[in-house]
Amino acid sequence: MIILAATPIGNLGDVSRRLIEVLEACTVIAAEDTRVTIKLLRALDIENRPQLIALHDHNEREKAAELVELARDGDLVVMSDAGMPTVSDPGFHLVAAAVDAGVTVTAIPGPSAVIMALAISGLPTDRFTFEGFLPRKQGERLQQLGALVREQRTMVFFESPNRIAASLADVASALGADRRVAVCRELTKMFEEVKRGPAAELAVWADAGVKGEIVMVIAGAEPLEIDLATGVAQVLQMVADGARLKDAATEIADNSGLGKRDLYEAALAARGSGRPTSAAEGFAALPPLG
Repeated sequence: MIILAATPIGNLGDVSRRLIEVLEACTVIAAEDTRVTIKLLRALDIENRPQLIALHDHNEREKAAELVELARDGDLVVMSDAGMPTVSDPGFHLVAAAVDAGVTVTAIPGPSAVIMALAISGLPTDRFTFEGFLPRKQGERLQQLGALVREQRTMVFFESPNRIAASLADVASALGADRRVAVCRELTKMFEEVKRGPAAELAVWADAGVKGEIVMVIAGAEPLEIDLATGVAQVLQMVADGARLKDAATEIADNSGLGKRDLYEAALAARGSGRPTSAAEGFAALPPLG
């Protein structure tokens, strides 16, 4: 069996009793950094000294098959430096290989920078998306943010302290200067801090320098306020471009706040009445998209 073991993201007091019991008894640990794992074992006064195997971004693919076979006959504990393995950390390829091979995978839950930052951000938590790290290069970063401009779920990112000011400036540029953001740094540690405000204001704050591990939480986009006629026009435009009517109605409904069924039925009626549904049939006759 493969056991994904969540480790503290800063505060040693967050170690669970279950994790300690597993570390006291395990025989093999696949660790992102064996030195970090040794320090954790010592800090927890664990006398057990299991075999340590390095499992990181550079060797995971080539090690996966070997480790899966090892886990077939016994327990293999997988640990990243902090938090849950596989979440912006090594482990995904190993888990995928284990699933394909029919080897059981389980986890010891624990601290999560993503969930903690989301919970304390003051932004909506009912629907969210984790986006990992933004690209290092500004052009690629702006492109990724541009693709998220209509994302209505709260967005969670990891970010480097060296790039947070530039990233916040790009958030203000791509998503709007007033887009609400929470920058959470050094979570669970002595100097834990959360700065909340509009993206442009936080970019100015971060320009003076920010230290520590950072999670950036960004509010989702507000639903577009459009009337049903405009929504139907947008659905029909997507259909003319090759989308299925049902898929187009769902996407426009998600982005506008209009009812999916209302959009679908109105678009269906418009098509049945002979209303233009493609550019070739006179798409210019449709209402403007707004």
